[in-house]
Amino acid sequence: MEFTKLGATGLDVSRICLGCMSFGAPDRGNHTWTLSEDASRALIKQALDLGINFLDTANVYSDGHSEEIVGRALKD
Repeated sequence: MEFTKLGATGLDVSRICLGCMSFGAPDRGNHTWTLSEDASRALIKQALDLGINFLDTANVYSDGHSEEIVGRALKD
């Protein structure tokens, strides 16, 4: 995996980012096409195994459920 500096923070982040907008429960937020937590966690695990350490999420993705899933996956 290739890494780059994140601005002036000194942090090294992967040049590939995993977008997490599709993670969450279909009954939360504005999108019915979101992935279940199990499917989301499988993608997160694969990304981490490949060296990706840059994940994009936001409190508006599935009404915050995406952030909850990412947080639990990283904690485990």
